[in-house]
Amino acid sequence: MSTDTSPDAAGDDENARQDAPSRAELAARVDELERELAAATDDGDDGPPKLSIVATKGTLDMAYPPLILASTAAAFGYDVTVFHTFWGLDVLHEERSKSLRLSSVGNPNVPVPNVVGALPGMDRVTTAMMEKRIRDNDTATVEELLETAIDMGVEFQACQMTIDLLGYDEADFYDGVTTGVGAATAIRDMADADVQLLV
Repeated sequence: MSTDTSPDAAGDDENARQDAPSRAELAARVDELERELAAATDDGDDGPPKLSIVATKGTLDMAYPPLILASTAAAFGYDVTVFHTFWGLDVLHEERSKSLRLSSVGNPNVPVPNVVGALPGMDRVTTAMMEKRIRDNDTATVEELLETAIDMGVEFQACQMTIDLLGYDEADFYDGVTTGVGAATAIRDMADADVQLLV
């Protein structure tokens, strides 16, 4: 293996050393690149994390999960939106939310066989059993949970298509509920959320 020791080669090495950036220049360039990277990856949103929930059920047992999740997330500093559609709308309806039922048929956690649960009036019996358990355990009612969550800043949205479909009046919903919300708005909200849940 031969090494070129000619004067021209030595001059090229000297020129290369002179053209090489100094350590200070390299450090400045690294700092500049780090700033550019931070600017490119920073979405500019320093706000709280966002939770979006879609609530579709209107039975007594299924009214609780979105309300508990929403209020708990709000307590942890989340920006929370709950979009209620179809039977889930009854949870936001001031009158209907007070008479939500617990289905006794097809519910594996209700201690009643399906044959017995199908008898007339059994939904009222199982609902009364659950309401007694709620009272005995000093658990908040649906109305209390909803009002607490609204006070904590949770936004409850009522699906406009479902309002029209079921013939509800917008004045029948709890104060603080946002009515007239369409699916497009709900989807945009979900797309912006850090966490999305369907209940």
